Parts: sequence; structure tokens; C-alpha cells
Amino acid sequence: MRSRVELFESIRRDSRLEGMGVRALAKRYHVHRRTVRQALMSAVPPGRKPAARCSPVLDAWKPLIGAWVTADEAVPKKQRHTGRRVWERLVAEHGAQVGESTVRKYVARLRRELGGGVVCVSVPQVHHPGVEAEVDFAELWVWLEGTLSKLWLFTMRLSASGRAFHAAFATQAQEAFFEGHVLGLQHLGGVPRRVRYDNLKPAVARIL
Repeated sequence: MRSRVELFESIRRDSRLEGMGVRALAKRYHVHRRTVRQALMSAVPPGRKPAARCSPVLDAWKPLIGAWVTADEAVPKKQRHTGRRVWERLVAEHGAQVGESTVRKYVARLRRELGGGVVCVSVPQVHHPGVEAEVDFAELWVWLEGTLSKLWLFTMRLSASGRAFHAAFATQAQEAFFEGHVLGLQHLGGVPRRVRYDNLKPAVARIL
């Protein structure tokens, strides 16, 4: 039994040397005319298409996940659902029995489709307990007395465990910055050796 590469080579040779047409070549080699056309277009056989994988458990939740992810396009980026948050809502609000990684992969695929194929890349990191915390402010939009208002969400997160403390402030001034640290350290019950800031204005006056 000849390989597909050998088959394609024979079809191309007979077409070139004998001037045989697609129908005649298909009859000689007992293949479909589509295969002959593929051979004439390229000497390399096309790869097999991967079988479509079905996700019967996730399929039931795809419309809801799609609605959440689509609605996220209308809110600030920092207020959008993460893959983990989508999974948490499915479990807590709807009793879904689906794996977190399955949901995260599907959400990432939806994001790429909505974003025109942009891929987010992450680099794994290793952190030791108690060594480092991360602090940042993020925009937080809430309804206050019927008005959509912008607050600032102070977050202190331990890099190793992911345990976090959050507090909402009206501004991100240094007073709120210092108060957030006091409340966060009291909540976490200790002081890490290092706190990392991402060019946070209340913490960084100038980079020297």
C-alpha cells in the first residue's frame, strides 16, 4: 500500500508527463477527483482535520457565558469577568458542575474571537509564602443613590497564596493609600518582606 505522499507524486508525474486529466487520474488510482486536485495543487498532502470535540457539560452553559462575556465589552476592562470569576458564578448562582479550566479556556477563546484574534500570554511565577504582596488601585463602578459612580478599589494581595484584601475609597490619594495599607495588613495578620507596586501614582512620585 503506497503512502499518500507517493500517491500524490505519481498523480503529479502522470499529469505532467502524460497530460492526463483529473477524471482519468482519479480512475487510474481509484481515488476521488478531489484528491487528484489536491495532488495537482501541492505535492504535500493536507493534514487531517482534528475531530471536533464536544463538551456536553459546558454546552449547556455556553449561551450564558457568551452573554456575560459579550456584556463585558460595554464596561471598563478592569470590571470584566475573568475566566475564574465566570466559573465561580456558574457554580454559586446556577449550581453548574463543570471544571474551572474548561470554563477558563472557553472564556479565553471567546475573548480572542471578540478581540479579533488577540492572544493573551502569561508567564508562570513562583512566590514564597510571606515574602511579597502586591498593591494596586483599580476603577470600581457602582450605583450610588441611582447614579453610576466611579470609586477606587484598593487591593492588597499576597503573591504566594493569592489571599487578598479589598477596600473602596472615593479617591486614590495618599490618605486612602496609607489607610488601605493599615487595614490590609491588619486583615492579613502580618507584614510581608516586600510590597510591589506597578507605577502606582500615590506610591511613586518620580522614577530616578
